[in-house]
Amino acid sequence: MKIKRYFAPDIRQAIRKVRDEQGPDAVILSNQRVNGGIEIVAAIDYDESLLHNNAMPRDNNLANGLDTSMPSDIAGKEELVRNEKSGAYKLNQDSSQIVWSQDPALVEIQDELKRLRGMLENQLSGLAWGDMNRRYPQRADLMQRLMKIGLSASLCQEITSQISSDMDIDRLWGHALALLAEKIPIAETDLLNEGGIVALIGPTGVGKTTTIAKIASRFTLRHGNRDVALVTIDNYRVGAYEQLRTYGRILDIPVKNADSKQELQQILNDLKGRRLILIDTAGMGQHDHHLINQAGILDCNSSIRTTLLLSATTRLSGMEDVIQAFDIFKPGDCIFTKIDEATSVGNLLSAIIKHRMPVSYISDGQQVPEDLHRARAHNLVSQCVALATRAGKMLDEEIAIQNYGRVAANAHG
Repeated sequence: MKIKRYFAPDIRQAIRKVRDEQGPDAVILSNQRVNGGIEIVAAIDYDESLLHNNAMPRDNNLANGLDTSMPSDIAGKEELVRNEKSGAYKLNQDSSQIVWSQDPALVEIQDELKRLRGMLENQLSGLAWGDMNRRYPQRADLMQRLMKIGLSASLCQEITSQISSDMDIDRLWGHALALLAEKIPIAETDLLNEGGIVALIGPTGVGKTTTIAKIASRFTLRHGNRDVALVTIDNYRVGAYEQLRTYGRILDIPVKNADSKQELQQILNDLKGRRLILIDTAGMGQHDHHLINQAGILDCNSSIRTTLLLSATTRLSGMEDVIQAFDIFKPGDCIFTKIDEATSVGNLLSAIIKHRMPVSYISDGQQVPEDLHRARAHNLVSQCVALATRAGKMLDEEIAIQNYGRVAANAHG
């Protein structure tokens, strides 16, 4: 790389000198105003891969001593056109365009500063945690316990901040679990008692069809099979209708298939008078554009309620993604599935508390209809602790549950 410094009364003449002497492929490394005009440092035979792979954001260039601002005397003209990919300016054969690039040494310095910043943030975080341990040891212990049962960091902090630390850790733990139970939104309506037209939605493999069979079986046992009907709008999965029809034959209830919004409305009109109509939807990924089509079909009738199924085996970040994607269906409540396969339900509790989504039922197995239970906040908290204990994260499950039970009893007594 050949580097040379140029002086000129203004930026136009400086660029002309660079182009005449070094050619259109020259790269401007720096520029600054000096007494009598402009000073430019330009280079030829510059490795452009460094420009594209290691270029810093334009806002950071000034911090590295490079003035990348457009000179006022040619601002807004075609002689300086910004390269959107690199965030800089470069000469070319057709005009006086320039690209303000970075020297590899400066790029390396910036990378090193980023690493140092990361190390400093980690150390500061550790110091803050150490300070909390010293000043509020019981609160720090409580924070650790809550995180061990799988709750999100923000929820742990929220619970910890709402509890006074002037008690022993076991009582503190019991109060924390009781507060967690109070935060869990539970659906007030009971589908098995009230019925309605309900569509079960959720991503692929979450267990919609099996859950529909469980609900239909429970309702049939309680009210008889004349008040139940099943409908599927799942036209993507091979054998979806056949699977639902198998359950229908076992329960001796009608099963219908709708391909469009108009067809679904007609089927609902034909089934009018049934106390419970369950609609099975196609399982799709949260980024599948066909979700909009499914939402459009269900929009045929304002009486249709939607229930979102959330799998306990999904990580918290994925669960957040699912809730946001399926918000186009405007679900009124949710059902937890695959509890029997989970190592923690803290992710589920954190998600529904954050989004204030009531939970109505939990499904913890494949048996129809046995493995379906009404959701209860205190049972979910107890199960959260039990799963963490089973995974070896908690050591005193019995003591924790006993203390929690006493606090819960006092709160409701």
